[in-house]
Amino acid sequence: MTLPTTRTWARRGQTPAIRVRGRSQRRFSIAALACYKPGERSRLIYRPKRHVDHKRGGRRSFTWTDYRDLIAAHQQLGAPIVLIWDNLHVHKDARLRAFIDAHGWITCYFLPAYAPDLNPVEGLWSLLRRSSQANTAFTDPDHLMRTLRHGLRQIQYRSNLIEGCLADTGLTLTTSRQQAQ
Repeated sequence: MTLPTTRTWARRGQTPAIRVRGRSQRRFSIAALACYKPGERSRLIYRPKRHVDHKRGGRRSFTWTDYRDLIAAHQQLGAPIVLIWDNLHVHKDARLRAFIDAHGWITCYFLPAYAPDLNPVEGLWSLLRRSSQANTAFTDPDHLMRTLRHGLRQIQYRSNLIEGCLADTGLTLTTSRQQAQ
């Protein structure tokens, strides 16, 4: 577990050194949907995942089926979904594209390469790192997962933070573009 440190100190002229008790080979992934609907409270739907067997050649990230299941959140929202995705290779998986194309309630746009400033979810990750994750030495993987869930719940209950992440991108709910293939 790498220590997410936001501040430290050292004597003037000396480089600060932070000691960490070793590195875990475990990996965690989080996928999230920032959901915006005019006239309604913004929502955050997320799925954390702990990859316990990647040392034995297992998967180290979300699969296309994990994203497919997350997209099924439209049932919770009761509305069509417009996805704004970065160029992660799993987002462009042919099976996921076939799933999206087969359902009329999903519209998908891809961001230009290297444009995290246009992705509202990147703002959520920044909020998470600066709040619950900052200056925390996690004692074990369960402590990390509890802290992640707690931090995401804190963001989830504050819709103004979720709306602020959209506003920070400069995008609006009325932005119209051609659907990317």
